Amino acid sequence: MFRCEQARTVYNNAMVLLYLHLAPDQTPPQLLHEPFRVIIVSEAEVTQEWCKRVTEWLLKSGCLYVVAWGTECEKWHDTVDWLNVEEFDGNIPEDRFVMTTWHTDEPLSEAMWFAGQCAYHSTVELSNTLVLHIASQAREADLLETYAASQIIHDDH
Repeated sequence: MFRCEQARTVYNNAMVLLYLHLAPDQTPPQLLHEPFRVIIVSEAEVTQEWCKRVTEWLLKSGCLYVVAWGTECEKWHDTVDWLNVEEFDGNIPEDRFVMTTWHTDEPLSEAMWFAGQCAYHSTVELSNTLVLHIASQAREADLLETYAASQIIHDDH
């Protein structure tokens, strides 16, 4: 199971959803190495050095899909891409390829819908999702509620 001391587990069907708040420059906790997708909800500017350190932590922990939203979301996206290519000298094995998207001009609910409905890896099952909240203050209940509401399919017929 995908666990970390600072994250809360929420079960939704067969998926494990976790929330983790990190303030800028905070050291990330240790995660068990299992494949997962991450939704980076960035609400704070961070240094490139810290962004790289957190990205390395995500990749070493088993992250295979990154959905980046919010402040500097393109920076997060690009850093993941660069580090994934760098790790394998450009010859990334299919099961280690990290797919990335950034969602600059979309509401958070749409980025979360995308993560839950479209963010799949081509060769590895991702049954774990981490909501990584980069901000000075945690908003766990609000972000988990936004995620849950974004996954409801409305029949407009």
